Amino acid sequence: MVPLTSLWTPIFLSAFVVFLASFVTHMLLTHHRADYRAVPDEDALMDAVRTFNLPPGDYLVPRPKDMADMRSPEFVAKMKRGPRFMATIFPASVGMGPQLAQWFLFCVVVSLFAGYIGSRSLPPGAEYLRVSQMVSATAFVGYVLARWSDVIWYHKSLGSAVRFTIDGLLYAFLTGGVFGWLWPATL
Repeated sequence: MVPLTSLWTPIFLSAFVVFLASFVTHMLLTHHRADYRAVPDEDALMDAVRTFNLPPGDYLVPRPKDMADMRSPEFVAKMKRGPRFMATIFPASVGMGPQLAQWFLFCVVVSLFAGYIGSRSLPPGAEYLRVSQMVSATAFVGYVLARWSDVIWYHKSLGSAVRFTIDGLLYAFLTGGVFGWLWPATL
C-alpha cells in the first residue's frame, strides 16, 4: 500500500496534463463542433426566450406538476403536440474563467480518486504498466461513464457521447501515464 500523501505530485501533474489535453481537444481540434446543432432562427428564439426572464437553471417542457398530472389528458395532449425539450439557461456572461477553474478542480478530484484506488491496490515500486492500467481504468470511470446516462435519460447526442468517450480515454491514459511515471519506488 502506498500512502496517498506520497501521490500529490502525480495527482496535480496528471490533472494539469489532462487540463492541457482538454484545451487541445476542445479549442484546437474540430471534432466537438458537432456536439450541438443550431436552430433555424437563433435570434428569434433568443428574443422569445428572453421575454420570460428565466433565471439560470435547467428547464423541462412540458413539465408535469406531479405523477398524477403525467396521466391527465391535458398533459398527454401537450406531450403529443410538442415540442418536448430540456434547456439549460446560463448566466449572461462571456468569461470562461470560473468554468475552467471548476474543470481543473474536477480533474484534480478524478486524479485524487484514481490515485487513492491505486494507492490501496498497488505496492511501492509497482511496474509502470500495472500502475498505469489501474489508474487509467479508474480515471476513465471518472471522466466518461456518467455521460452515458445522459444519452439514456436525456436523449443527448450519441455522437457527442462517443466523442467525449474518446476524449476521456485520452485523459485516462494521460492520468495513468503520469502516475506510472511518478509512482513511488519505495517509501
